[in-house]
Amino acid sequence: MSNSSPPPSATAGGGATTLSDLHADILTTHILTRLDGPTLAAASCASSQLRSLSTQHHLWATVCHLTWPSTATSPSLRRLVSAFPGGPRSFFSLSFPLLHPTTTTTALPQPVELISAVDIHYKNNLIFSKVQETETVSDWFRCSPFRVDLLDPKEAVPTAFPHPDCDGACASLAADMTLSWVLIDPVGRRAANLSSYKPVAVNRHWLSGEVQVGFASVLPRGGRRGAAEEHVQCGMVVTCGGSERGEMQVREVSLQMEDMDGMHLAGEESLVILHRAMEGKRLGNKRREEEGRKRYKDYLEMKRERRERKLRNEGTLDKLCVAFGVAVFGAWVFFLCF
Repeated sequence: MSNSSPPPSATAGGGATTLSDLHADILTTHILTRLDGPTLAAASCASSQLRSLSTQHHLWATVCHLTWPSTATSPSLRRLVSAFPGGPRSFFSLSFPLLHPTTTTTALPQPVELISAVDIHYKNNLIFSKVQETETVSDWFRCSPFRVDLLDPKEAVPTAFPHPDCDGACASLAADMTLSWVLIDPVGRRAANLSSYKPVAVNRHWLSGEVQVGFASVLPRGGRRGAAEEHVQCGMVVTCGGSERGEMQVREVSLQMEDMDGMHLAGEESLVILHRAMEGKRLGNKRREEEGRKRYKDYLEMKRERRERKLRNEGTLDKLCVAFGVAVFGAWVFFLCF
């Protein structure tokens, strides 16, 4: 007969060990710290104990910095993330989901400065991370086409990955690259992720061989007479090329606003649209990749229908002009003859 004693839980009441039996420090240090943001948020709904533990500031600060390494690059940005109403948890809830394509009428002051926290991963490895500030009060910003460039024209960021072969470059980057572009209003304590997370378009330049990877958010334009149903594309482009040693380089990371006619928006209107987006609703965290691509596909379909409608209207106008010209010519001939 064995002399081993039964486990403590069985001796006490015969039941299995539950979360309530674990010390709070064990839960916080060894379990909750291993969870990502969505899982940590889900765990907080499981019990009152987990809800109390999962709201701790340092847990969500760690989640934010792991999700977006750019937010941990400077002490000032770390303090800004912590200063959001609700702390880093609030920052995560604003920056992780996709933006909801609806308008808002919230009358808050427009941001005087925008901070872009950008992170690019390839095959789950960070290959580019940068924070850039953009002032929004000068006449130059408000009148010029809105554009944010994170790299100079001749600047390139090397990576540790070999550049995909020409035949498989587009497919590889489309499947394995992700981008997060968190736009932050440091004064109003607002943030939004403008990226579709996964690419919505990948194209290779026929001459240079560079691959342009496109990400996008589709936002309502609003605010203009007759433009209630119009949308704009907030597009982000990552250009990658190969070096002489065959490694992949990031050569361009940029953001622009474009309307349904393909025209770039000026800074003043772009700021209004982005301000509304940051104040608007967020979509759920589930299937954000599929949802981002679906919304972009729907946007392209709206552009196609709009282009065809304009062509039909122009064709009708041309016919009316021709008919009017023929009528005038006929009247002139009749007047001369009679």
